[in-house]
Amino acid sequence: MKYEHLRQQDPAVWEIIEREEKRQNDELELIASENYVSPAVLETLATVLTNKYSEGYIGRRYYGGNNNIDEIENLAITRAKKLFAAEHVNVQPLSGSPANAAVYLAFLNPGDKVLGLKLDHGGHLSHGHKINFSGRLYNFVQYGLNPETGMIDMEEVRRIALAERPKMIVAGFSAYSREIDWQKFKEIADEIGAYTFADIAHIAGLIAAKQLKNPVPIFDVVSTTTHKTLRGPRGAIIMCKEKYAKQVDRAVFPGMQGGPHDHITAAKAVTFGEALTPEFIEYAKQTILNAQAMAAEFIARGYKIISGGTDNHLMVIDLSNKDLAGKEAEKILEMIGISVSRSTIPNDPNPPLNPSGIRIGTAAATTRGMKEAEMKLIVEYIDEAFNNRDQEEKLVLLKQAVKELCGKFPIPTK
Repeated sequence: MKYEHLRQQDPAVWEIIEREEKRQNDELELIASENYVSPAVLETLATVLTNKYSEGYIGRRYYGGNNNIDEIENLAITRAKKLFAAEHVNVQPLSGSPANAAVYLAFLNPGDKVLGLKLDHGGHLSHGHKINFSGRLYNFVQYGLNPETGMIDMEEVRRIALAERPKMIVAGFSAYSREIDWQKFKEIADEIGAYTFADIAHIAGLIAAKQLKNPVPIFDVVSTTTHKTLRGPRGAIIMCKEKYAKQVDRAVFPGMQGGPHDHITAAKAVTFGEALTPEFIEYAKQTILNAQAMAAEFIARGYKIISGGTDNHLMVIDLSNKDLAGKEAEKILEMIGISVSRSTIPNDPNPPLNPSGIRIGTAAATTRGMKEAEMKLIVEYIDEAFNNRDQEEKLVLLKQAVKELCGKFPIPTK
């Protein structure tokens, strides 16, 4: 039996984990930031490496007994460099927002001006939202999406940059479905002497598989989480030009955090190894094909996709014409075994807790082996749930249909 020691020692925790594994198997994950790790990554996360403390860096630890940890960290760095064509990689950041905080600490002083994408236009909290540490510590000015196209208007970015003269320009997103023109951002930054910072947390796996353009050789500094499309553990890395290596490393430790989580570092190394395989490239290709098939089916059924489609793994659906708000839509889909996240739309008239849209991603469903035919079927289930939101019997039937579909594509736990 799995987790035998846990089951005997703490059956309450064991039982909850068992229920969650069943939920993940029986239900459909369309949250764009979620995915399933491989059995190898799962195993790595449960190793004795979690027992070790290793403040510092390779060959320069503040604790003894770190020879094996040095090897693990070096392996993760070497693989990440190869994967992203990076000059320098710090694999210690604990998650995405702390990684971004470390980037700001490395390059900025409190009060410095930064240009980032608005949250309701697809940016991230750590890209300058006023209630986030980034917006409180730094003077963020923000760009948005073109109201006609739903895409980033690079001429508008340039206009704002020339007028505001920020010290850093942030390019990246948590809810934007189009490819970013990294080179154009770099040209604008060079024009005003600004640092370039790319947050590729959502699309790192697609970039690693060479399905989207790579900002790492172009930008000064790049951060990414190691989950989402990269299919690794919860964590992050920072990549930068070699000339910035020392200040980035100092910002991570001792600037932002103490000892790294060594079992997570090892799981990152496994993840990067998996991402270097031909199988991962096929996965990334299929993830994009699935998203495009799903977007096309939504549009055919009368739904509005912000920007009119997708180049990556996600899309934001504006539900304004469906007499639905994001919170209600999220709850309806949860009733039939589909998880999505509510999402703002550009210049959303509704509050963030109940915005006008939902965000959907295909990374997790693709990991299960689903393809375009399944994506179209999933959209059909979603559409039927919305159209029959008050029909309990219909929702029960849809939940069963979702369960049957998921049963054909088990999650990778063994």
